[in-house]
Amino acid sequence: MKSILMALVLVSAGAASVAGLSFGVSGDAAKGLPSAGGTGMLQAGKQSRVEVAQAGQGGQTPQPAGTSDAAADKPAVDESALRYFAARGDTARLNAEIARLRTLYPTWIPPENPLAVPVNEDKQLEEMWALYSRSRYADVRAAIARRQKEDPQWVPPADLVDRLDVAEKRAALVAASNAGNSEEVVRLGAETPSLLTCSDADVLWRVADAFARTDRPQRARDAYGYMLDNCADASVRLATVQKASTVLGYSDMQDLLARERKGADGIMEFDTLRPDLARRFVGEGAEDPKIAVAPAYLKIVEKLSTDQGLASDALLLGWYHLRRDENAVAEPFFRKARAIEDSASASQGLALILLARKMPAEAEEAMYPWRTTSDQAMETYLAATANLLALDPPPKLDGKVLGRIAAVAIEQKHPETGEQFGWYALAMNQPKTAEEWFAQVLQWKADYEPAAYGLGVARLRLEDRAGLEAVRQAWGARSERIARLGERNADDEVVRRGGRKAVPVERKVVSDRVAEERAQPVEEVALRPQRVKRTARRVAGVANCRTASDPASLPPAGALSLGWCLMEINRPLEAAQAFEAALAGGGQVRGDAAYGQSLAYLRAGLTSDAAVAATRAKLDGRRGAELQAAILSDRAVSSFRAARYRETIVFLDQRKQVVAEPADLMVLRAYAYKNLGLRADALRLFEALGETGRQDAIRALAEMRDERDRRQ
Repeated sequence: MKSILMALVLVSAGAASVAGLSFGVSGDAAKGLPSAGGTGMLQAGKQSRVEVAQAGQGGQTPQPAGTSDAAADKPAVDESALRYFAARGDTARLNAEIARLRTLYPTWIPPENPLAVPVNEDKQLEEMWALYSRSRYADVRAAIARRQKEDPQWVPPADLVDRLDVAEKRAALVAASNAGNSEEVVRLGAETPSLLTCSDADVLWRVADAFARTDRPQRARDAYGYMLDNCADASVRLATVQKASTVLGYSDMQDLLARERKGADGIMEFDTLRPDLARRFVGEGAEDPKIAVAPAYLKIVEKLSTDQGLASDALLLGWYHLRRDENAVAEPFFRKARAIEDSASASQGLALILLARKMPAEAEEAMYPWRTTSDQAMETYLAATANLLALDPPPKLDGKVLGRIAAVAIEQKHPETGEQFGWYALAMNQPKTAEEWFAQVLQWKADYEPAAYGLGVARLRLEDRAGLEAVRQAWGARSERIARLGERNADDEVVRRGGRKAVPVERKVVSDRVAEERAQPVEEVALRPQRVKRTARRVAGVANCRTASDPASLPPAGALSLGWCLMEINRPLEAAQAFEAALAGGGQVRGDAAYGQSLAYLRAGLTSDAAVAATRAKLDGRRGAELQAAILSDRAVSSFRAARYRETIVFLDQRKQVVAEPADLMVLRAYAYKNLGLRADALRLFEALGETGRQDAIRALAEMRDERDRRQ
């Protein structure tokens, strides 16, 4: 937020002794904090005699001069400061002094001509006032001490002493604020409530900021709210909102903005701040998916993005929607940001969406130039490389792309990408290269079982019985599938000679949201079952859909066949369009189209769209149950990622009513129980899963028991 030039003449601490805001507490400054439940910073209570009194407002209506009652009630007021400020043309201090005296002496009537106030014949006192007006408070103290030493009978005017005390407190408060000593600022404000007035907005701002910096945002909001409720100066009100927006969160700012006033011209007073506030709020929502920013602010930033063409505005919107798994809405904003000014942030956001859409080749290309800009950027790039190599069927990759992926994988010692290089080499009938990759991965991470399994498969393909046996000896006790490698009845025994058949390989797909922070490393396994395995329905005799025409130009049955063909080559969004055209048909064609479109949206990660598609035609019981289970699985995982654990349990319970719960989702349920504090339920479920031999459950169970032992 830009700094604020205040169009406000701030009076000195002495002239600002009219209290506009009281802490209402005397004594211990640590207890002198405003009530969190008040409507202002604090209401003036029984413990404080200070009241709100703005400049130029009297506490009572004075009686006309010249009446006997007025003469009798006329208080003894030291008006020497009035003459001093008037003689020097200091109008601001003159008016503040009049306001102060009116508050202290409600029946006092200011002189029509302050210059007519009798000249103070006390030259020494006059010099003290002169020093005070130049903020030389230490010199004033020294002058008072000297005179009292020379004349023990002399007593300094109470007015001067009070004003000097307040001025020194103000100076100390400002110094503490400048030094970043927020606790001291709060203490001084508590001790000197007469400083807290609209006539000295700077002090109020400093106190509010001190509350925010000491983790008391509600009291900071109350301080800013007091100013908006009581201060009339337009520039002060505008600056208050600007300052508040730099330290308060979205919800607290909505409370302050509700106090906005409409000007005489019908324009709301904070309209000039609306664009910057909208950007700040959307940015806050982009960081925290729990913040639901009002649609009006999103529309403001969208309009700014269109009118001003700034990449930063498009990025704000892209990340805001991506954090809420609204990938289809976020993608155009990331693409727009890259078109205006490519950056690591724009490329990373787009890459995450492309990974969710199962388009790792495009994600790898987008992230390669930015991979070294941050740890998150590198993590996203490596996720793209692992997913690219794990595609089934394996893509034909350019040698340049393979070379750069290999170089980064070796440089970063990334086990997932190295493992997938091994499987890719096996798929390309290069078992020797595969063996080298799997062995390399085990050098990077000796306990990485998938690489050991791959090494065994590669040696089986090479008919290296001794090498295979070495792997089985080292890993057989820890991995059942490695122990069974080479058995004639095992799935791996598919080639004995010639290598004419491919060995079935495990293609572990790396999480498509690896750049997101994980709460606990052990929970990674709970995030892996991100999509239920769905295969496209094969249709005999479909044409080559890589060069297919617009599906809208095809009859419904042709569009349906095109949709299934596009699913076969993993182009789900184009398939969804083809199925949309097929929905124009009737009977079985329409039912197949609705089913296919729902599968396409699920593959693209658009769960809500998949749910809508499933309702567009009547599906048989098996298909309906399959889609419902898949949709609920996706929603459960999305809720878990967003730390909405109760919602996760609800979706899992709903899914359990449709089909039996698989072990992967049981792990997810157990972690949700754990994060909700239901440790007994989590332990019971982990124990049951651990008895089946699931390593992730056994590891989680061990960690929970360690945590319990440490607490005891």
